[in-house]
Amino acid sequence: MVKDSNAPDYILIVVVMSLLTAGIVMVYSSSYVWSDYKFGDSTYYLKRQLLFAGAGIVAMIGTMLIPYGTWKKYAKVLLISCFVLLLLVLVPGVGMVRGGAQSWIGVGAFSIQPSEFMKLGLIIFLAAYLAANQKYITSFKKGFFPSIMLIFTAFGLIMLQPDLGTGMVLVLTCMVMVFVSGARFLHFFGLAALGLIGFVVLIASAPYRISRITAFLNPWEDPLGDGFQIIQSLYAIGPGGLMGLGLGESLQKYFYLPEPQTDFIFAILGEELGFLGGSTVIALFLLLLWRGIKISLDAPDSFARFLALGIISMLAIQAMINISVVIGLIPVTGITLPFLSYGGSSLTLTLCSVGILLNISRYSKI
Repeated sequence: MVKDSNAPDYILIVVVMSLLTAGIVMVYSSSYVWSDYKFGDSTYYLKRQLLFAGAGIVAMIGTMLIPYGTWKKYAKVLLISCFVLLLLVLVPGVGMVRGGAQSWIGVGAFSIQPSEFMKLGLIIFLAAYLAANQKYITSFKKGFFPSIMLIFTAFGLIMLQPDLGTGMVLVLTCMVMVFVSGARFLHFFGLAALGLIGFVVLIASAPYRISRITAFLNPWEDPLGDGFQIIQSLYAIGPGGLMGLGLGESLQKYFYLPEPQTDFIFAILGEELGFLGGSTVIALFLLLLWRGIKISLDAPDSFARFLALGIISMLAIQAMINISVVIGLIPVTGITLPFLSYGGSSLTLTLCSVGILLNISRYSKI
């Protein structure tokens, strides 16, 4: 029997609010120099992040109160809407170009990133699809192939922007969901072979991606060009030592590390708060992963299990990729650190996802 306990996972709430608070503090600490230089207001990014966080918390509470089964009813509508947004962002004059990627749609003084909506929309739809068709997932034609085609159609549209980082998070998250649903290893091996070929083609088709690979292998070969970001990131983390230089005492934010409040905020955190600060953040993400997996395992039905698994996988994979980039383990991909990095669509949608996870946690098996 399934019962609504009316009590969300309080540990998850504490972890999320701890990460969000750390993010607000670090956004201000990492951005006030650049913010004052660019806008004449040292609190520009802080004020906007507080606004995004406030909106995100309201959205999180709202989604926590919506029974998770509601998302299943509207899964198709949500997915179609996300595809429409992905197509709109490619229309000249509608999509906004930032950092070489046409990934945003302007709305007044703010903008939204449709790929962020697609991550959540596809997770919801795929959870509904796998719940209804899990018995067919071992069949390539009836179960595996339709799932993969849907995932890579979304990935293809995101790559037209192009946004490899978000595309990677989306694909890896969905692959986790399909794998856990019971898909055959043989199908995954074949997909992995095709994926490797496709990845090589993607890298070879864009010179800047090749530059990122070579910069990753030897960033000091081009220290003022493609290797600049990762070198400055390592220069930030290295001096941090065990305890860090102290909150607000970063040197790399003084125009060395470009826009440190976004993708490389973990580098500034490591510089100011040291190994202990960085380890604490990683520990919080591991605790977040544990609570998410527990919620998935305790979920009352297959849709809730797949949905919870998809959400927590998305957050964990994105955090893992971001931190790996910052410490030089993988090439630069250009994705944010959940809850910590500055950003509107990303932070709001992340907190919405947590709200859905909290609603699932209110249901348990008896």
